[in-house]
Amino acid sequence: MSVLVDKNTKVICQGITGQQGTFYTEQVLSSGTQMVGGVRPGKGGSRHLGLPVFDTVQEAVAATEAEASVIFVPRAQAAGAIMEAIDAGIGLVVCVTERIPVLDMVKVKQALGSSNTRLIGPNCPGIITPAECCIGIMPQEIFQRGRIGIISRTGTLTYEAVWQTTTHNLGQSTCIGIGADPVHGLSFSDCLEMFMRDNETEGIVLIGEIGGIEEEDAAEYVRANKTSKPIVGYVAGRFAPTGRRMGHAGAIIQRGAGGAEEKLEAMASAGIHIANSPVTIGATMAKVLASA
Repeated sequence: MSVLVDKNTKVICQGITGQQGTFYTEQVLSSGTQMVGGVRPGKGGSRHLGLPVFDTVQEAVAATEAEASVIFVPRAQAAGAIMEAIDAGIGLVVCVTERIPVLDMVKVKQALGSSNTRLIGPNCPGIITPAECCIGIMPQEIFQRGRIGIISRTGTLTYEAVWQTTTHNLGQSTCIGIGADPVHGLSFSDCLEMFMRDNETEGIVLIGEIGGIEEEDAAEYVRANKTSKPIVGYVAGRFAPTGRRMGHAGAIIQRGAGGAEEKLEAMASAGIHIANSPVTIGATMAKVLASA
């Protein structure tokens, strides 16, 4: 099993003819992801990289039965692209685009609430089930199919966690980079719930960062549901100064909330095993699994 995507997932790319859309599509076509087409207004009826191009997502879905979409669209148009995918009934949307205006994402969030669409991102590396399906910009060569589910807000540390679990021969069932923006789609708690139901996932790595309260919410979810699978947690930004933005739009410590220490305390009190450094994530997980 896997979470959200597998070898049968049919994917389209919104913005397929652009530089980033082209590069992404070339990469995943060579690795087995079932790319079935793309969308670029004004270029419907043409072909790109051997795939059909459509003017609208609705046309692409009707012709290809696509169930997932990845968005490589400039930030001014990105929210509109997400909304178009929602309207077309796409089940899973991955938006890689960063710096989408917050007000635009608030409108997207409202639309998601009355739809059956799940959104990963924006400002995220996406999702991958190793050797089956990659939707986003994950470096597939470091992945190994295995038994650890990974959820992360930060792209770079996502890859570090993957490398750590690969080198310890644990591998990954599915890896989800949920995005670092303050208004985004799937949360830690949403992903935890899916991994808890997945028979292939034996352990979970949760990588947070300063800003917001999603890590605290995840800890409360773990505490309330008495989760049986071991979880290893890490929080980036432990030594960041209060009140200063640290690159990511969501990585802002407010007074009394959002700091690394508060997050780590909440996670530890819920029974989550804390890795003190990114380079100990794999070793910590291996030790926890061995003692389970």
